[in-house]
Amino acid sequence: MSEPTRVAVVGAGQWGEQHARAFSSRDDSRLVGVFSRDLARARRRAARWSTRAYDDLARMIDETGPDLISVCLPNTEHYAPTLELIGHGIPLLVEKPLVFHLDEADRLLDAARERDLFFAINLNHRYAEPVVRARRDLDDGRLGDLSFATWRFGGEGGPADSRGRHPHAGLIETQCHGIDLLEHLLGPIEAVSAEMARGGSTLVVAARFACGAVGSLVGSYDSSYAYPRAHHVEVNGDAGRLLIDDTTRRYEFSPAGSETRTVWEAGYFNDRGRSFHETFDAHLDALMPALRAGAAPPVPAEAGRRALRVAYRIIEAFETGRRVAVAPY
Repeated sequence: MSEPTRVAVVGAGQWGEQHARAFSSRDDSRLVGVFSRDLARARRRAARWSTRAYDDLARMIDETGPDLISVCLPNTEHYAPTLELIGHGIPLLVEKPLVFHLDEADRLLDAARERDLFFAINLNHRYAEPVVRARRDLDDGRLGDLSFATWRFGGEGGPADSRGRHPHAGLIETQCHGIDLLEHLLGPIEAVSAEMARGGSTLVVAARFACGAVGSLVGSYDSSYAYPRAHHVEVNGDAGRLLIDDTTRRYEFSPAGSETRTVWEAGYFNDRGRSFHETFDAHLDALMPALRAGAAPPVPAEAGRRALRVAYRIIEAFETGRRVAVAPY
């Protein structure tokens, strides 16, 4: 068996904890360092996972020699550290959103391409068990010709650093999951129109997909994650319908014209299946073999740029009051 992949985690916040936990628990990876601008915080996190703490990125890289760096910084502060890390030429996995501005996304992607760098993003909703089942049923043609889809996701306001520094933080940092997942299931969005309320913290988007289906995206920072069905996805075709509730909670498929449906819910011992946090572990089950084999990432950073591009078309549609075309992926 080859040596475990050496992983350094940049960030000691909530999702940095999940990254440290996941890489520490795998046989194919070893957590070699944790970075935070707050050294005391880095030390607390490192002590929890028996690794080393740093508040200097270059020093961490020099001393630990990572094969992969996982970046989990505050949402609005991704750009400069990610660009610095790309300069070191070490494979990267970054948390969503990629960045908040398209020109910054382009600079990151161009810099990574110049180095032929493995550059992945954690759009982890794709790896929830209900989504995996939905993608399989769609690939098998069980829904027939697609007609419409709905995404709804609402909770309390996001981090204050984002809400205070970008007027469309909810769309860019949270509903990027909806943009990505709708395109993951139905293919490219080709046009959008939009309405927003409460300064943009609640929005509804009408979309047309290249496959001919239409769809809606409803997102809000003026709701509560404590509500049942805070998250819901529905996809309809002329041969069937699928439903996803709360990302990991429940999957349902109904054939058209039938009063009988198939339901998946995690069983008694299937703690991973019902855990949102462990959708990240499921993503790593695909990412780590790809990295170790020298293959492309299963969810490349370009997917983060695509979600950002669609988000800005949604903003344009709202600000102009017009239907706006979205260029092909």
